[in-house]
Amino acid sequence: MTRYRSLGLFLVLAAVWGSAFMAIKAGLAYFPPVLFAAIRYDIAGVVMLAYALYATDVPLPRDRAEWTEVAIGAVLLIALYHALLFIGQTDPTVTSAAAAVVVSLSPVLTTGFARAFLPSERLTAVGIIGMVLGLVGVAVLSELDPSNLLAGGTVPKLLILGAAAAFALGSVLTRRVDSDLPIATMEAWAMIGGALIMHVVSLALGETAGRIVLNGESIAALAYLSIAASAIGFLIYFELLERLGAIEINLVSYVAPIFAALAGWAFLQEVPSVATAGGFLLIFAGFVLLKRGAIRAEITAWTGTDARTAD
Repeated sequence: MTRYRSLGLFLVLAAVWGSAFMAIKAGLAYFPPVLFAAIRYDIAGVVMLAYALYATDVPLPRDRAEWTEVAIGAVLLIALYHALLFIGQTDPTVTSAAAAVVVSLSPVLTTGFARAFLPSERLTAVGIIGMVLGLVGVAVLSELDPSNLLAGGTVPKLLILGAAAAFALGSVLTRRVDSDLPIATMEAWAMIGGALIMHVVSLALGETAGRIVLNGESIAALAYLSIAASAIGFLIYFELLERLGAIEINLVSYVAPIFAALAGWAFLQEVPSVATAGGFLLIFAGFVLLKRGAIRAEITAWTGTDARTAD
C-alpha cells in the first residue's frame, strides 16, 4: 500500500511542478524575477509555518543537526535554485525548450553528488543508461533544436545549470543530515530563510516593488506558485525524499514535462506532435530501466511467480 501512495504522491508532484512552469512564465511579466521568487516563498513559508504549528509538536528546530538541515534547504533548495532559475529564464535568448533540458539535468547531477555523499544510493550502469535515456526523452519532448540551445545566451543557461546543480546538491545533503525534524517544520523554516536570502539578493540587484504590476493574472500566478507548487509541492517532495532517496525523487524532472504537455493539450488546444510521442516513449523506457527491479517485484506480487531480487 505504501508503494501506491508513493506513486500517487510522485505523480501529483510532477503535475503540480510541471504546470508551475506556466505560472512562472505568466508571473515574470509582472514581477522582477528574484523579488517574485522571494514573495512566493514569503507566502509559502508563512502558510507552512502555520501548518507546522498545527500538525507537529516541533514547530522550531532544536539542535545543530536540525538547523543544518534547514540551512541546506534555505540556501540550496529555495534561494539559490529559484534565484538562478528565475533570472536565467528572463533572458529572451533562452527558449523554453533549452531551459527545460538544462533543468532536467538535475537527476543526473544528483547521481554524481550521491556517489560522493550517499554511497548506498549509487546507481548501476543500467540505471545510469536509464537516466540518460530519460534526458534524451525530455529533449525530444521539447522539440529541441541543438543549434538553438548552443547559440547565444550562454550566461543565462549557465545560471539555469547552476540552479539544477544547487537543487541536486541540496537534495543529497538534506538526506545525508537525516535529522529528526518534522518535514513540515523543516520546509517552513527553509522557505522563510530562503525568502529572506532572496530579498537581500533582490535589493542588491536593484529590484524594487514599484516594478510589480498587480492584476488577476499576476495574483493568480503568485497564489498558485505559493500554495500549490511551493507549500504543497515541497511537502510532498520532502516526504518522498525520505521514502525514495535523492536519486529517485529527482526523476520528477523527467515526468513534469509530460504533465506540462498534457496541460497544453487540454487547456491550450496544443496537439502533441510525433516528437512529443517519441519523448513520452523514451522517458517511459528510461523509467523501465531505472525501476526494472521494482517492476519485477510488482509482477511477482501480481502473478505469484518467482523473479530476481529487486535492484
